[in-house]
Amino acid sequence: MIKSCYIHIPFCESICSYCDFCKIIYKEEVVDRYLNTLEEEVNTIYKGEKLDTIYIGGGTPSSLNIRQLKRLFKILNKLNKSNNLEYTIECNFQSVTKEKLELFKEYGINRLSLGIESINKDNLLFLERDLDLGEVESKISLMRKLGFNNINLDLMYALKNETITILDKDISYILSLDVEHISTYSLIIEEHTKLGINKEQNIKEDIDYKMYNHIVNRLKDNGYNHYEISNFAKKGYESNHNKTYWLNNEYYGFGLGAASYLNNKRINNTKSITKYLNKEYIHEVEELTEEDKIEYEILLNLRLTSGINLERFKERYNVELKDKYNYDTLLKKNMLMLSNNHIYIPEDKLYVSNEIIVNLLQSKI
Repeated sequence: MIKSCYIHIPFCESICSYCDFCKIIYKEEVVDRYLNTLEEEVNTIYKGEKLDTIYIGGGTPSSLNIRQLKRLFKILNKLNKSNNLEYTIECNFQSVTKEKLELFKEYGINRLSLGIESINKDNLLFLERDLDLGEVESKISLMRKLGFNNINLDLMYALKNETITILDKDISYILSLDVEHISTYSLIIEEHTKLGINKEQNIKEDIDYKMYNHIVNRLKDNGYNHYEISNFAKKGYESNHNKTYWLNNEYYGFGLGAASYLNNKRINNTKSITKYLNKEYIHEVEELTEEDKIEYEILLNLRLTSGINLERFKERYNVELKDKYNYDTLLKKNMLMLSNNHIYIPEDKLYVSNEIIVNLLQSKI
C-alpha cells in the first residue's frame, strides 16, 4: 500500500555551487506552466491511496509567490491525507515570509526543512550561499510562534579548507537553535555542478571521517538519536517520509526529476523542463525482479541504525535472510551485528557502510 508522496518544485532564486539536484532559475511564467503540468501528472497517476507523508522538496519551494503556493496546495488537496499526516516543505530563510508561513499552516504543513549548511563566511562563499544569522533566528522564532514544532536544519561538512574547529562552530550554532531534526551532508563534488566545472576536489577521506565522527558524537551528546547514517532526531521526530525510502516501501514522486517506486517498478521522471512541460514525464523505468527487490531492501535498510528487521524481511520475501546470504563472517568481524531479530551495521562502522553492504551482497548463497 502506497502511503507517501514526494513533490518536486525545481525553482530557485539562485543556484548554489554544489547543488546537483534538478533545479532551474525561478521565472514566474514557467512556474505557472509547471504547476499546470504537475496537476495533470497527479491527476493521471495518483490512484487515491490515503497518504501518511507528503514531502514538497526542491529546488526551493518557498521561492514560489503566494498565488503560486496557493495553486500548489490546491493541487495537493486532491491527495487523500491521513489524520496523522507528516506534511513537509523545504524552505529558504530568505524567501520564506510570515505570509507564506501562515499559508503553510492554513494548508496543513506541519514540518519545515531549511538549509543552514554552514555559518562560516568562507564556507558560504565557497557554496555560493547567503545567510544572515539574525534572519535565521528571527524566522525560527516566527515559526515557533505560528505553531511549527517540527523543524529540520541541514548541516554540510567536509568543505574546502574546513577544520574541525570551523565545523564545531557550525554544530554549536545549529544546536543553539534547538530544532527537532538535523540532517548532515558530506560535500560530494559532482561533475555538472559549479564546483565540478571548476575542478574542485573533495577533501581527504581521513578528514571527512574525523568530521563525521565529531558530528555524531556532538549531536548524540546533545540528545539527538542517530537513526540513519546522516540523520539525527529528538525522540519522536524521525522523518517518516524519508523512512519510507529506507524501509523500501513504495511511494509516488511527482514533478521534474522526481523518482517513484510503484507496482514493483522504479521510475525516474525526466530532468528536461521542455519534455516535462510537454507532458513527457517519464525518463526511465526499472522493472524489478524479486532478487532486485531484495537487494534494494538490504541497501536501503542498512542505512538505518536499526538495520534489517528479519521478521519483516521473511514476511515480504517468504525466505530467511540467512538462507539468501552467508553473513556469518561479517558477524564474526563485527561488521554486522545481530540483536532483537535485527541485522544492522554497528554505529562505529557506518562510515564504511557501502563496503560492508557490498561484502554482504557478495555473500549470496
